[in-house]
Amino acid sequence: MRERSKVCRRQFVKNRRAASPAVSMVIITAATVVMVLVSSSYALQLLIQQQAAAEFNTVQKSILAFDDAVRDIAYDRGGSRSVRFTASYGNMLLINRGKNFTISAPGFEYKFSTAVVKYSMPYTLTTIDESPYILGDEQNIVSSLTDSSGQALVIQESGSANIYLNYRVRVNAEGTSSAVIDSKTVNYVDIFVIRLICTSTVIGASDFDLTCKNVGLTTTQSNLLPVSGPINISVTLDGSSSVDSFQLNLSGDQVIFNLIMADVRVST
Repeated sequence: MRERSKVCRRQFVKNRRAASPAVSMVIITAATVVMVLVSSSYALQLLIQQQAAAEFNTVQKSILAFDDAVRDIAYDRGGSRSVRFTASYGNMLLINRGKNFTISAPGFEYKFSTAVVKYSMPYTLTTIDESPYILGDEQNIVSSLTDSSGQALVIQESGSANIYLNYRVRVNAEGTSSAVIDSKTVNYVDIFVIRLICTSTVIGASDFDLTCKNVGLTTTQSNLLPVSGPINISVTLDGSSSVDSFQLNLSGDQVIFNLIMADVRVST
């Protein structure tokens, strides 16, 4: 009986030793599969991030090309141009009345709304530069002919990367003219506005043409206003506590503001 017990014990030890390599192989195989899956998932996410970043950079260039098109036709009655966009990871949004502006000067005020062109991608990108503006800056009023009236902002918001395009108010400070009327010197100051018009639309991931067309060009003239030293022309964005202003030095007795409004319809 004792001999039989020893034989059984030896067989158990032998079987246990034989089972150990098999269990180890199963554990190693499972761990390898998990590592491959994790690596594959990471590689796929990295690939998607790289492709999304490449698309984002391409769309930025298309936005700048679209800005060129808008400014080319803004003061050309009936003028029209299109720019091609390619989007696989993001969407283009046309936002009607995206911004509301108020132009103010002594004795003169004008309010208007403009649409905003927005591109949005549901990824956080590390390739966005520190400066958020790829066109223009934070000022809502420009006065130099060398400054673009376009304003294109690139910003990360709630896990998404976004590009916004709209237009600022331009004061033609370098081209101010004057005339003598009833023995008084009258200054004429031109204020240019590009107002985007659209139907609020979401354009899904696809290849599409974004078209801008001049649909209106009007001039609103102020009354004769007295000049008593430097004149401040300011632009306020609704919802913002900051006011952007420009000081205009005029020599003369009176001033007339000419507000030249270019209506540009944006559509696909």
